[in-house]
Amino acid sequence: MYNIWTIARRELKHYFISPIAYAVAFMILLIVGVIFYTNLLASMIYQQFAPGVDIVVGPIVTLILFTTPAITMRTLADEQRSGTMELILTAPVRDWELVTGKWLGAFLFYFIIILITWFYPIILNQLVSPGIDQGLMIANYLGLLLMIASLTAIGVAVSSIFSNQIAAFFATAGILLFLWMIGFPSQAMGASTAAEILKYLDLSEHFFSTFYEGVIELKNIVYYVSITSLALFLGSISIQSRRWR
Repeated sequence: MYNIWTIARRELKHYFISPIAYAVAFMILLIVGVIFYTNLLASMIYQQFAPGVDIVVGPIVTLILFTTPAITMRTLADEQRSGTMELILTAPVRDWELVTGKWLGAFLFYFIIILITWFYPIILNQLVSPGIDQGLMIANYLGLLLMIASLTAIGVAVSSIFSNQIAAFFATAGILLFLWMIGFPSQAMGASTAAEILKYLDLSEHFFSTFYEGVIELKNIVYYVSITSLALFLGSISIQSRRWR
C-alpha cells in the first residue's frame, strides 16, 4: 500500500503542475457553473420547475466522459516515451502497484473536482424549499464516483499499451465511447439475450437507470467495481509483458 500511495501522490502532484489538468478542471467547473446558473435563473424567472441535483450531475457525467482520455493518456505512456519505465521496472515496485497508483492519482484528481462541485447542491439546497432530495444527491454522487473509477481505470490500462500520448488519447476515447453506446442497439432488438448482454455492458445504463434516479443497487456497484478491477488487471498484465521484452 505504501508504494501505491507514493505513486498516487506523485501522480496527483504532477496534475497540479500540468496545464492540461488545469484546463480540464477549469473547463468542467466553468461549464457546470454556467449550466447551474442558467437553470437557476430560469427557474426563478418562470417559476415553472424546481431545479434538482441533476442540473449539476448530468453535465459532469458528459464532461468526465470526454476529458478522461486527456487526463489518463500520459499516466503510463509518458513513462515509456521518456524511458523512465525501465527504471521503474527495476525498482522494488510490483506491476499492479504501479498501475493502481497511477489510477489512484487520476481518480483523486477527479475526486477533488467533484468535491468542489458539491458546492452547487449545497447552494441549491438553501434556495429550494423544502430543500433538495438528499438521498437522490447521495445516489447521484456515489454513482458518479464509481463511474469515474471505471473510466480512469480504462484510461490507465490503455495508456499502458502505448508510448505515444496522442495514440493513447484517441484509443481511450474510442473505447469509452464504444462502451458508452454499446447498449443503444438493444433498444431495437426487443427482449432477447443479446439485447440484455449489450445493456449490461453499457457504462451509461448502470448509471442513468439507477443512480441518476436515486436508486442504489448492489449489482450496479459490482458492475463498476468489476470494470475497474478488470481494467487495472489488464493494465498490470500489459506492464508485466514489458519485463519479458
